Amino acid sequence: MTEIEPRVRMVGIDLQDTDEARSIIDALEQDNPDAVIRRMPGMVKVQGPRKLVLLRSTVEELRGQEWDTQDLQLSLISLSGNVSSWDEDEIVLEWEH
Repeated sequence: MTEIEPRVRMVGIDLQDTDEARSIIDALEQDNPDAVIRRMPGMVKVQGPRKLVLLRSTVEELRGQEWDTQDLQLSLISLSGNVSSWDEDEIVLEWEH
């Protein structure tokens, strides 16, 4: 008998395609090697299987200056998944079962 593989639920974050958001998008891509990045006019969709992590330290490294995780809201369009952690060091988006 063939075993059915469970469907992988994708989490996602949609961001405005702005200069401010580019370091966030690059950080998401760097910290989540399985992430899929789709660029559209005015928006970038970042999706990952089960979980996405955004590290403040990676954004700061790419940006070359300090970054407050609360500033994500300035570029955020929408989220798909649950925010399981949001503090001054990281934002974690995942499906909680």
